[in-house]
Amino acid sequence: MSTQTLSRARWVRGCILRLLLCLSAALVCALLAGLTGYILLRGLPHVTWQLLFTQSSVLRGTRGILPNLLNTLYVVLAALALVLPLGVGAAIYLTEYAASPRLVRAVEFAAETLAGIPSIIYGLAGMLLFCQLLGLGTSLLAGSLTLAVMTLPIVIRTTQESLKSVPQSYREGALGLGSGKWHMIRTVVLPPAMDGIVTGCILSAGRVVGESAALLFTAGMGMSLNRFFASWENFAHSSGATLTVALYVYAKERADFDTAFAIAALLMLFTLALNFTAKWAGRRLRRRKGERNE
Repeated sequence: MSTQTLSRARWVRGCILRLLLCLSAALVCALLAGLTGYILLRGLPHVTWQLLFTQSSVLRGTRGILPNLLNTLYVVLAALALVLPLGVGAAIYLTEYAASPRLVRAVEFAAETLAGIPSIIYGLAGMLLFCQLLGLGTSLLAGSLTLAVMTLPIVIRTTQESLKSVPQSYREGALGLGSGKWHMIRTVVLPPAMDGIVTGCILSAGRVVGESAALLFTAGMGMSLNRFFASWENFAHSSGATLTVALYVYAKERADFDTAFAIAALLMLFTLALNFTAKWAGRRLRRRKGERNE
């Protein structure tokens, strides 16, 4: 077979592969755009001020998701307040302080394994541990603790990868100039890695917002408006449905698909906003880091 024939055959195979790749990318983009567009077109017309700022009442004939919005806010803030210090601190210890490589590999393997466990398993474990063993019952506190445990491996791994991306020469130079260990980490290692850490934390918040299976077993399905911010007892022992749980209730138990699609549209917008915020924060931090280096 001549060289010209081989070149032509490779060119044909290359064109076919490029065509298949383009078709695959176009199919994925079409599916994503179709799904997103269908949810937004079906749900946004039903997103009204009454829906957002009132609560459902059979006597008054109103539909509202204000309790669910507040419950989602409480759960997200509580879960992040628990998981961020633990996750970032554990990643700093494993990357900078841990002396045993075997321990680091074991923790990394455990974190990767836990990150792949279905969320309903976390819900069952949270129900047994927090709701029954610790006596919290189905409450927002139990749901927040369960979500913190579920997102902890993700925060640890994303923070570790960000810290590992900092060149080792930075650490050696700071230590050679007489800097202490913690001073070196705080002033030399953390600033360049901050963009990845912030991005990972924001994406973890997105997973907390969209979680439902774990909260069904731990936070419950209470639809009433409770002032959890006014009393710790209310937050620790009162049941509350987040937006994702309310979506399940309206769609499966009440057959109110208009409200269900409105909640789905809100969740879609929240998720998109968190993703864009993560990209914007990472880009801004990288730009500031580049300006500082110049």
